Amino acid sequence: MRKKYYQKLAFMGMLLIVLLAFQNYTGREKDSFPEVKFITTRSASWNLTDFNPNDLDAMQWEHLGFSEKQVSTILNYKKMVGGQFRSKDQLKKCYAISAEKFSELKSYIMLPEAGKDHHFEKFDKYEKKEIRISGRFNPDRLSAAEWIRMGFSEKQAEAILKYKNYLGGSFISKEKFKECFIISPASYTKLESYLILPAKTPEGFKSYGKNYTVQSKIHYRNFDPNSLNSEDWQALGFSEKQANTIVNYRDRNLRGSFKSLEDIKKCFVISQEKFEELSPYIKLNTNTNPIQKQETDFSKVDLNIITFKQLLEFGLDEKSAGSMIGFRKKLRGFVNKQQILDTYNIDKNLVQKLISIAPLDISNVPKYTLTEAPEEWLKDHPYFKYSADKIIFYRTTYTDDRKILKLLKLKPEYEERMKLYLK
Repeated sequence: MRKKYYQKLAFMGMLLIVLLAFQNYTGREKDSFPEVKFITTRSASWNLTDFNPNDLDAMQWEHLGFSEKQVSTILNYKKMVGGQFRSKDQLKKCYAISAEKFSELKSYIMLPEAGKDHHFEKFDKYEKKEIRISGRFNPDRLSAAEWIRMGFSEKQAEAILKYKNYLGGSFISKEKFKECFIISPASYTKLESYLILPAKTPEGFKSYGKNYTVQSKIHYRNFDPNSLNSEDWQALGFSEKQANTIVNYRDRNLRGSFKSLEDIKKCFVISQEKFEELSPYIKLNTNTNPIQKQETDFSKVDLNIITFKQLLEFGLDEKSAGSMIGFRKKLRGFVNKQQILDTYNIDKNLVQKLISIAPLDISNVPKYTLTEAPEEWLKDHPYFKYSADKIIFYRTTYTDDRKILKLLKLKPEYEERMKLYLK
């Protein structure tokens, strides 16, 4: 009985407390919310001090009052201008920084008001990467990709090649290479001892700015352009690369011969000036029958050494000839004539005629056992490359080719192809 009494008393006490709390909450005056202020251009609370914008990371830019998106834009803009801001004016051009915000920050920015007025300032950024040199090299032979791998930027590589073309297709000497405005003195110092170039520029050198090598007392005499090889074209003042281009243009595009002076003129590495210089000495037999007489005795030409030009002479088009030569190169040589007929993109009727005439010598075609074959050979050979990793794995345990072939579980036709190149 007494227990129930105390329970009722406790309940009444709790109810009274709740009522008093509710009355206190509903009876007090409501406080007004503070006015919400958005950060705009004023950031006096940041306690600004002098700073170099090139030293700030994303978080530090955010501490200056910029949003995450604005910070991303600023950092991307920094990359676009070469990896660093060079002046206040340059920073001001970043559209993520409003005029008001820039005015607030301007006095704290540790940069000159304006960048230096230099014609090639835009290329300064290209000297930031470390130059990597693996050994001596001829800069005339480097492609844009090779300059980039050395440590230069893409645009710098393009500028270097343009400068080389301006000189006529060759840097001529270390002196001329040093004059390339894109290469800083520090970079040249690193490169100098590796350059395969004469130290001094030849007397009488003149930059023509054309697409052919600069002439240095070339004694011209009458010549037939259809009989010249790469070395002969170089003797006429062209670079090795240009000479190869001319030969390929003649042998591939024109099926082995220039038919007219206009054909020569159309070759893009021969400028108008160079063509006019050469034309008095060019002797073409314009009365030649356009159907060339076949001069090669194909009954004596080994199909494993037949050339692209000889295939064109036989009558194959460039696509067929290129496919046949390319497939032979990958195989390291044909071991039977059926492989030639199985080559993709060839004129099978014409090739059938060729292989019925020409012999096939397989004595120089490399063959190996699966346990001795070089890894590079296995991974590159068309008949082995798809099983190369398995072969390399199995031969660590097994020394019998038959056992390895059994483990490979190849289709019968694939296994037979492999056996053509196995001892």
